[in-house]
Amino acid sequence: MTDQTEFRPEARAPRGFQDRRAGDIRAERAILEAVARVYESYGFEPLDTSAFEYADALGKFLPDADRPNEGVFALQDDDEQWMALRYDLTAPLARFAAQNWESLPKPFRRYATGTVWRNEKPGPGRYREFIQCDADTVGSARPEADAEIIAMAAEGLEAAGLPRGTATVKINNRKLLNGLLAAAGVSDPGQKLGVLRAVDKLDRLGPDGVRLLLGPGRKDESGAFTKGAGLNAKAAEAVLAFTAAGSGDRASTLDNIAKVIGGSEEGDAGLEELGRIAQALKGLGVGEDQALFDPSIVRGLEYYTGPVFEAELLLETTDEKGERIRFGSIGGGGRYDDLVARFTGQPVPATGFSFGVSRLAAALRAAGREAGQARRGPVVVLVFSQDDMAQYFAVAGELRAAGIPAEVYLGSSGMKAQMKYADRRNAPAAVMLGGDEIAAGTVTVKDLDLGRALSTQLDDNAAWKAERPGQATIPRAELVGFVRRILEAGE
Repeated sequence: MTDQTEFRPEARAPRGFQDRRAGDIRAERAILEAVARVYESYGFEPLDTSAFEYADALGKFLPDADRPNEGVFALQDDDEQWMALRYDLTAPLARFAAQNWESLPKPFRRYATGTVWRNEKPGPGRYREFIQCDADTVGSARPEADAEIIAMAAEGLEAAGLPRGTATVKINNRKLLNGLLAAAGVSDPGQKLGVLRAVDKLDRLGPDGVRLLLGPGRKDESGAFTKGAGLNAKAAEAVLAFTAAGSGDRASTLDNIAKVIGGSEEGDAGLEELGRIAQALKGLGVGEDQALFDPSIVRGLEYYTGPVFEAELLLETTDEKGERIRFGSIGGGGRYDDLVARFTGQPVPATGFSFGVSRLAAALRAAGREAGQARRGPVVVLVFSQDDMAQYFAVAGELRAAGIPAEVYLGSSGMKAQMKYADRRNAPAAVMLGGDEIAAGTVTVKDLDLGRALSTQLDDNAAWKAERPGQATIPRAELVGFVRRILEAGE
């Protein structure tokens, strides 16, 4: 007997991807709108680039010999060129700037928001698709441009819902560590990258774990071995001393760093840049609690060439079980003076900051400060009779014309289910238009906002029903004004 069972695919989201409902979307939208206002107040203009870039333009993940699928999602076009979904918003900016440099105002100041994709192993809070928000200045080598980006990052985080003192931007300069390594005789680029990646794990592994990664390597709890940078013991201790040179204020930290790096040419250049950043931050009104110098911040990406910054959440956060969790970094950036040069061969200085919108929304939620708090849904017009559908749509149209979101219930259930639907939609009010109301030129409006409030205050359900909170029959002409008063009372 042949199995005629129809194939039914399992309803499942791909690993590392997520569905977002209204609450998440509104929270992210509130963050983006607030931050965009800050960026535009500094004179930055919006830019949107395409989701796909040619794979050889992405920089961080260059194509391999067969298929450029390491780190990115790629496909081959009909002209046999490989295209990949963008993994960040910086590489597309570098391509755009190189392609349009002659026609752009210089420096070019832009901000961008959009979805990015990374073909990496997903994990808790780590997705393959997420939204980023960037601000960058292309064409200025002045450290003051870095300071301005830092000031915008601090102000943007506050606008997004993090009051002053709940987050800070930590600042360092790659040139300082480069100078230190040069003094220690380390010149191999691969070894330098190993040092950067080791130091970037300092907050997670602590000094002892990083010491192993600076030297021969480290075996984790699972038994997996990570090869180290191969520094000798003296050089490794010098790096750790450098990362510990942070102090309470920016001036003191600069003094401490100067004592550690040993007066190398590149290190001195990095110190001078941080000094100019400090002066500019003072002029911009950025306090010591909003931005500080921290030599342990290095950022893992290879393309940074000078100052680097990382925003850290200071709020105590808890997960769904009420257990404390540490969010740590919620954004970062730095100077990348060589990225545009990949296309033009000519150096073009650039600096910028980026944060993951979904991650910041999750951090705000965990701290009890969620942006875009759940808002009321539309007014729901209940349906009594198929014959009166035109009347129901006319009422909904009147409300929408007055700027009040409204919908007609289009299911097939009775009154009880319709009221339950309106409640699940978080509707501020339900409009009832039966035959008697139509004949009399009236409508009955139930104030669901008030009903919810009273139901939490009355233990006796019978008393709640008897009071019939917030329900009134009014002339049809007064509908808009009555509903508007409900909305205003709930604000």
